[in-house]
Amino acid sequence: MLLICFGGMNIQAQRTGQVVSLFDGKTLAGWKGIVPKDNELWKVEDGKMVGGNGKDKIVANSFLVTEKEYENFELRFLFRLSGDSSTGLINSGVQYRTVIKDGIVYGYQADIGNGYWGDIYDEHRRGLLVRGDLTVLKKLLKEDGWNSYIVRVIGNRHELYINGVKTADYTETDNKIPSKGVIGVQVHSGGAAKIEISDITITTY
Repeated sequence: MLLICFGGMNIQAQRTGQVVSLFDGKTLAGWKGIVPKDNELWKVEDGKMVGGNGKDKIVANSFLVTEKEYENFELRFLFRLSGDSSTGLINSGVQYRTVIKDGIVYGYQADIGNGYWGDIYDEHRRGLLVRGDLTVLKKLLKEDGWNSYIVRVIGNRHELYINGVKTADYTETDNKIPSKGVIGVQVHSGGAAKIEISDITITTY
């Protein structure tokens, strides 16, 4: 049993000790689109979870979310974002502790994309919470290649890492914000974007 204290908040968290895969590399079992159009944009391709195709513009933000909810955890995955920036915004992100009401997503997002790398954004609520620190990351980031992401959230502390470099460290002070919710992958509207996700695992606390 671990006793963890963040920002004056004590929680007792039992780490399962087991790394669980959230994606079998063959199907989207355990995941679902929020609206029917989401299911048209998401597929499995070459063992990767893929949103968009990099050719057609994304008309509206699209999300693929887990069927289960999670609270305290460490999420790890590999990602690659591609697309032609001349077509519009090429952006993605991974939602966590997210709730869905009337087809609208509310929750934290670990951001992905030029101008947003490693940010913590609060989708449909408060907007930008923490700007990602790129001081070191800019030397390691492969903007059009594969990178790794770690999202660690325990109690009211949130930490993001890209390629092993911490980009954001945020402590939530509003106890009205839900501390449990689904995990989701976003492909942002605007440009002809394509997001690929692989090796997505979670360790819960």
